[in-house]
Amino acid sequence: MRRFHQAYPGSPSIQVRRVLVRDGLWVVEGTNDYGGGQVSDMVMILELKDGRIWRDRRYYGEPFEAPEWRAGWVERVEF
Repeated sequence: MRRFHQAYPGSPSIQVRRVLVRDGLWVVEGTNDYGGGQVSDMVMILELKDGRIWRDRRYYGEPFEAPEWRAGWVERVEF
């Protein structure tokens, strides 16, 4: 994966916010910055079997402000 990222034009930077680890499961939350203002929030879910990655899922989304109707439930977290 590191070689893939290094081969990508502009070498995106990844900032990990937090990692949640349970038996057989890792959830990684972070931000991908591809340069030129292209920033995505990301979540990667890794399922492990016998100490190896068995299945992974990745989700990407552009950051956005919560709609006003949800403002009461939003708590901004700065990293």
